Amino acid sequence: MKLRNSFQAQVTAVLILLLLVVIGSLYFSVKVATNSAVRSQANTQLDVGTRVFERLLEVRGRRLADGVQLLAADFGFRDAVASRDSATIRSVLLNHGKRINASDMILLSMDGTVLASTLDDVADGSLFRFDQALREARRMQQTMLIVPLQGKPHLLVEATVLAPLPIARVVMGFSMDSAFARELRSLTNLEVSFLAVDKQQPGPLVSTQPDILGPSITGLMLNTSMRDAVQLTEHLENNFLSQSLVLAGGADGYDGQVIALLQSPLDAAMRAFAPLDEKILGIALIALLASLAGALLLARGVSQPVRSLALAAERIGQGDYQTPVILRRSDEFGLLAKAVNSMQRGIAEREQQLAHNALHDPLTGLPNRALAVERLGSAIAATRPMALIVLGIQNLRSINETADPETVDQLLRQTGQRLQESLHPGDTVAHLIADEFLLLLDGFDSDAAVAVADRIQQLLLKPQHINGHDLALDCRLGIAAFPADGQSAQTLLERASIAMKDAAQLPGHLQIYQHGRDLAHRRQITLIRDLRHAASKGELLLHYQPKLDIRKGHVRQAEALLRWQHPQLGMVSPAEFIPLAERTGSIQVLTNWVINEGMRQLSEWNQRGLCLQLSLNISADDLLSDELAARVLALLRNYRLPAEQLIFEITESAVMREPERALKVLHQLRDCGISLSVDDFGTGYSSLAHLKRLPVQELKIDQSFVRDLDETSEDAVIVRSTIEMSHNLGLKVVAEGVEYAHSLRLLERWHCDTAQGYLISRPLTAAAFEAWVALPLNFHTSIVH
Repeated sequence: MKLRNSFQAQVTAVLILLLLVVIGSLYFSVKVATNSAVRSQANTQLDVGTRVFERLLEVRGRRLADGVQLLAADFGFRDAVASRDSATIRSVLLNHGKRINASDMILLSMDGTVLASTLDDVADGSLFRFDQALREARRMQQTMLIVPLQGKPHLLVEATVLAPLPIARVVMGFSMDSAFARELRSLTNLEVSFLAVDKQQPGPLVSTQPDILGPSITGLMLNTSMRDAVQLTEHLENNFLSQSLVLAGGADGYDGQVIALLQSPLDAAMRAFAPLDEKILGIALIALLASLAGALLLARGVSQPVRSLALAAERIGQGDYQTPVILRRSDEFGLLAKAVNSMQRGIAEREQQLAHNALHDPLTGLPNRALAVERLGSAIAATRPMALIVLGIQNLRSINETADPETVDQLLRQTGQRLQESLHPGDTVAHLIADEFLLLLDGFDSDAAVAVADRIQQLLLKPQHINGHDLALDCRLGIAAFPADGQSAQTLLERASIAMKDAAQLPGHLQIYQHGRDLAHRRQITLIRDLRHAASKGELLLHYQPKLDIRKGHVRQAEALLRWQHPQLGMVSPAEFIPLAERTGSIQVLTNWVINEGMRQLSEWNQRGLCLQLSLNISADDLLSDELAARVLALLRNYRLPAEQLIFEITESAVMREPERALKVLHQLRDCGISLSVDDFGTGYSSLAHLKRLPVQELKIDQSFVRDLDETSEDAVIVRSTIEMSHNLGLKVVAEGVEYAHSLRLLERWHCDTAQGYLISRPLTAAAFEAWVALPLNFHTSIVH
């Protein structure tokens, strides 16, 4: 009785403990899921709110931009600005600002001096504080600018007053005040706050939050570590998911910042889940009481039979199916013990059969794909050479049509047996699908596997007599090998299958995997095939990148850069198709097209009064062509172009392939009057010593030395020395890859002749380039200054 009570207590305790664990896990899982759902919803709300905020700013900015453009185009206003009629100007600014709900109206001279303003602290005659920031925004093609003005965030837009030349600039804006914040809250259900920091002094907080939270919110917005990240914040025991956005900063050309804070309240969302917590606790209490009653009923004096059965179950779970349960009882436990013994015998038989079926083909009894892949993977892991032969029975369909299914099955079984007999003991024959077998030859490479494949092919060609049919197999065989043809089992199988499919088209029906059959190689083959006809199909085009004369501050040169719009693959990078063209001999076709198209475009520009020098790239193969100079001379006559308008860019490495032939062609081009330039100087074989032999007039410093040019860097020493030595040799110097204004200023100080790069302009289409060059001269000179 005492033992029974002890067992009953143990069972009861265990059940209650398990239930507590389950209920506790459920409760905390629900809490975690609830918190996660609330956070996720708040994150989504913040994300949507951020996009709505940006869209609202964009709409407001566009509305202001339309209004300021309309004002700048107004004849009466332009006349008043031209005559400096202050009264009329101020009246127009006030009236127009009221019509479009603009709080800021400012008229600036072209140098940034305030001519008229509706703001009290922006005095007439003073230099507008944000003039440089407006210019920088216009240069970056930004339509609006956010600044800390009068201690509050203001959004500004600008337009130029033309009469017909620029005579003034009109600036229009609005204050991001409490009304704007409330409007944004109504659209996003987020709490919105704005803070302007001017000269390191924060202005008044504009917020939809209660005033009591103001100091805490201001501190959060001034905390730089919280910028541009979603954070969980607490303000006076109120929890929010907050995201701080810097709308404007000191990098924009002024000492100030404008910060926006979007917050999603979490406490209200969490309160909605409080009833769920109460219900879970109630369910837990009822379940505890029910489990206590159930445990008292289930716990009986059966510890020994239960233990025996439990130990038997444990053995079975560990895979021991041989030890029987010995329980000499005639009651239900005895019957259960017999059932357990019968069950474990059945499990052992079925597991053995399942293990065999999982790894073997039921028809032939051979290993299937899974076992073959496992063995192949083991060989790869051990870095043992391995050859694969995928064998496909090409005439199995016709055999199916003439013989009954049983005969075909017998044929496949005998074929598997004959394949096994023809291999070494360590090799593997696997049946993949109905008409395909796989042979794994351990220690073989592709060449050695060819002999085995040929022997197997001859063996299977001999007829087999089955059920009154003489059946010969016409097989195609594909070979791949590790490690030459792949580093994974799947890759090797795919490549052997590709070779097997290719073998069907060959007379001997035997093929080793040919590299280049992968998708990447197929793409290359497509490009190589289509590249020969790209010019004739009108798929090629030239883009033109301006080259700035640093001393004169204007553009009178450009480089023609080839582009290819493939009809199926889209825009193909020159870095991809140029090497293919050089490798396959198509580069001269491309060069001929580039030279012809470049001259045609030059001729067209000349007729419209746009005279430029155009740089064209010449490959190593072109430098070995004796007809190049004659072909160029004929094109010059055809398009009636002076040779001085052409610059041919070459790389020194191209000359070094066959120096004597290349020098001969270069001298022929130079005799035609064409200028020559050494491209990518500083890479490959480039050196000033080699330049003495070349009839060149220009040197291009490679962009790798110019892109991150800094006065204290090692690149600065190389660039400056190259410029000085090139000038001593009588060569002009072009710096390519100029992307930053400070780099251009260094090049100007070091007397570099020409600059080329994204700072001046990206490569442009012919029409876009012509429009770019037609911009006012001060636009180009502003790049230098």
